[in-house]
Amino acid sequence: MLTDLSPLIAATARWLTVAYPPCGGALAAALCEAQARQAVTVAAWLRYPTETDAALVALAGPGGAARLDWLSGAEPADGHPAGEWAWRTWVDEIVASWAAALLSDAELAGAAVAALAGGGHTASAPVEFRRLLAPDAGDRRAAALLRHPDLLAPVAELHQDQLLDRLAPGRPLAA
Repeated sequence: MLTDLSPLIAATARWLTVAYPPCGGALAAALCEAQARQAVTVAAWLRYPTETDAALVALAGPGGAARLDWLSGAEPADGHPAGEWAWRTWVDEIVASWAAALLSDAELAGAAVAALAGGGHTASAPVEFRRLLAPDAGDRRAAALLRHPDLLAPVAELHQDQLLDRLAPGRPLAA
């Protein structure tokens, strides 16, 4: 049984970079993708912290990108050959929402990365999330749309309460 989250991470990061494309050429595309992958990786590891969780999402499927497309105004998959858009079935709405929240809030991103420390995903090797936590000017230019809080808000707000609950269980509800 598949316990690797890489298909989900790859598809969700790709969805983010399609919905919020890079600003510039090939280098900007690579920088934007790196930031999206780091945010999605953190979100996926928080959402599916164990091998059992990963196996269950692989078995049941993550849900796809349809609702995210509608919220973000991204191009829907209708009218395209099935093979061209098959990756979209591996997009996880909650992971995309959490990643969008992390990309638009540096403090939240720091708390999320800190929450991974000592967990199963980071136990075997050190993992660095510099482009997520401390993007330089080039990173910010390349991912201007991907990090824009107003543009990300509809997606980030979808499941942000669940992310906050994961990071601080039992927190008081906002008034």
